[in-house]
Amino acid sequence: MASNFVDYVKIFCRSGKGGGGSMHFHRAKYVPKGGPDGGDGGKGGDVIMRGNAQLWTLLHLRYTKHLYAEDGGNGGDALKTGANGKNIYIDVPLGSVAYDAETREPLGEITEDKQEIVIMKGGRGGKGNAFFKTATMQAPKFSQPGEPSQEAWIVIELKLLADVGLVGFPNAGKSTLLSVVSAAKPEIADYPFTTLTPNLGIVPYYDMKSFIMADIPGIIEGAAEGKGLGLRFLRHIERNPILLFLLAADSEDVKGTYDILLKELKKYNPELLDKKRILAISKNDLIDEQQRKDIKKHLPKKVPHIFISSAMGEGLKELKDLIWLSLTSEEE
Repeated sequence: MASNFVDYVKIFCRSGKGGGGSMHFHRAKYVPKGGPDGGDGGKGGDVIMRGNAQLWTLLHLRYTKHLYAEDGGNGGDALKTGANGKNIYIDVPLGSVAYDAETREPLGEITEDKQEIVIMKGGRGGKGNAFFKTATMQAPKFSQPGEPSQEAWIVIELKLLADVGLVGFPNAGKSTLLSVVSAAKPEIADYPFTTLTPNLGIVPYYDMKSFIMADIPGIIEGAAEGKGLGLRFLRHIERNPILLFLLAADSEDVKGTYDILLKELKKYNPELLDKKRILAISKNDLIDEQQRKDIKKHLPKKVPHIFISSAMGEGLKELKDLIWLSLTSEEE
């Protein structure tokens, strides 16, 4: 089944070219030598990226390969200005970034609803011959052509805007946790890489408060070199203020798993290690008290941790309290 989550599209865009100015002289009965009255050309349409808070994926752009703005109209006689070309709008979800596919030059980033960024400007309209009339040149027999359009292949990437990013190995229980604490319904099964695309869930808290949690496909050792699903989806946690590391309690080496995840994040982007971290030891119902003590001994002292079981509902209230405390202290 094809996924509805699309976070990468490549589109050929072209702005409108400016309309040409008119070279025309006024002609009327009993006015044999009317002056120049050629009008200016209209401006070409822009290509504009616009934020839409109702969108969460680039799915609607998946099969869009070409987008052309309208050209400006040519100037006319009697100082008539050509019509401006219509702009073309690309509606994108918040967190979208556009850049030139060839040069990788950033063109803009959308973070607010209805925010607009012109990624390609339409050409200006040319001046008609009336514009060039002077005291010493009463009858200019030339006009100015409109400016050419701009065109290029544009890449638009989506980086999800969430408060908490779930990081962990495949099959650590990230999707199960998200499905229990929110209304999200990610695919869940007892095999690695069940989650192939990120999932978002709104986690309710006290007094009508809530925060957004993002479930990122699992990371494995060597992901930075392209193993597993590689690091394709890691850009989605670049904007998350908190990283929630989910470590399975029944794994052979919980601390070793955490170290591998940190190493892969550092390879991708060292700045990710500056974010706030919380450790959640999942599948707590599968271990006994002695194993719990052994795991605690090796966990980093400066990173808050909590033992949870999504299946049994253990520790989830405390986990939400810990996340909310970290989020509110972040804002302060």
